[in-house]
Amino acid sequence: MLHPVIADPSATRHILKKFKLRAVKGLGQNFLIDAYTVQKIVEAAEICAGDEVLEIGAGIGTLTQGLLEAGAKVTAVELDKKLPAVLKETLAGYENFRLVEGDILKINLAELMPQKFKVAANLPYYITTQILLTLLEKNLPVTKIVTMVQREVAERMVAAPGSKIYGALSVAVQFRADSKIAFEVPPESFLPPPKVTSAVVVCDVRKPPFEVDEDFFFKVVRTAFAQRRKTLLNSLASFGREKILASGIDSSRRAETLSLEEFAKLSTALQNNSR
Repeated sequence: MLHPVIADPSATRHILKKFKLRAVKGLGQNFLIDAYTVQKIVEAAEICAGDEVLEIGAGIGTLTQGLLEAGAKVTAVELDKKLPAVLKETLAGYENFRLVEGDILKINLAELMPQKFKVAANLPYYITTQILLTLLEKNLPVTKIVTMVQREVAERMVAAPGSKIYGALSVAVQFRADSKIAFEVPPESFLPPPKVTSAVVVCDVRKPPFEVDEDFFFKVVRTAFAQRRKTLLNSLASFGREKILASGIDSSRRAETLSLEEFAKLSTALQNNSR
């Protein structure tokens, strides 16, 4: 069966008109209309025939189609109740497609995707961080996460220590994955065009580089960055000033200067000294 390419301005407008759809701002919807960008995302995800792929927010099937054409077995989670009827038509004939209606933050992903899988998604900007942390923190068998996000979020994900944009999200992503910005996507690649530039980030998921109590580690990280202008001695005072001074980390430094290894050393010292 020959399928018309969805990632095309005229095709997208036709679908939207036929189903009387419009982008729902509250769901962060912007429809991708650039086939070249779709292909680049598929290539960034290194899709091979038979790969299990989780897509978050299938929309009208634009990226989904690219993944399916590459031979992936796609499970798409879609929150918008109007779209299943659309996807039934736009992706008709693709036997390697499974649609799950629901909220990605409430679905049991371990049960939904029990085997090794990849993630490819154009994430809603308003819940990007929540979704990323959910994917990274639940010890899922995910091997690669390729997401289109707001450029500023992408830059935070890959930011290095010492940068003004290095923060809790940077630590969370880099603790569990090797990440890089693959390419940027301009507003005109979408309908309607967003007010920001997007970027595609590739995260190769791996084991954390340090053995730590992860709950305590991230409690320290979040607390340290909650008042990032303060020194560690002040921002982490709730853990005990004497414990911070005994950690071996200069207490006059700020959170944004600490590497992952230094956060691991600090959290371990604070936890051990609290016992």
